[in-house]
Amino acid sequence: MTINLKNSAIMYYGTGRRKRAIARVRIIPGSGKIIINSLPGPLYLQFNPASLATCSSPLKTLRLSQEYDIYVNAQGGGLSSQADAICLGVARALCHISSENKQILKTQHYLTRDSRVKERKKYGLRKARKAPQYSKR
Repeated sequence: MTINLKNSAIMYYGTGRRKRAIARVRIIPGSGKIIINSLPGPLYLQFNPASLATCSSPLKTLRLSQEYDIYVNAQGGGLSSQADAICLGVARALCHISSENKQILKTQHYLTRDSRVKERKKYGLRKARKAPQYSKR
């Protein structure tokens, strides 16, 4: 979805999900900064280089990392799953820019939603599947 604002800035939207994390991503032509929940990306992700690299990896694959700013509203989950959700949201937003981007991102598996979610705890068990220790006598 493409929206033209009053100040003629073009925005591209994408939503990413991973575990319990949801990231609503907006990409705007700019200088390559990442803003997550009104904080700079490195500060929000606690200066974790792996999470920072994950967030901007679709842009780096397309060699567009210095051409777009990323604005994110992330909620739920942990920082790692939020970073993965941001990656999916950025990739989906880049697909709206050009159909050629979709082919490149699909071959790199950036458009694949990882649907693994923590399984709920069942009654009579210690965790989702771990049973109490068996005692014969």
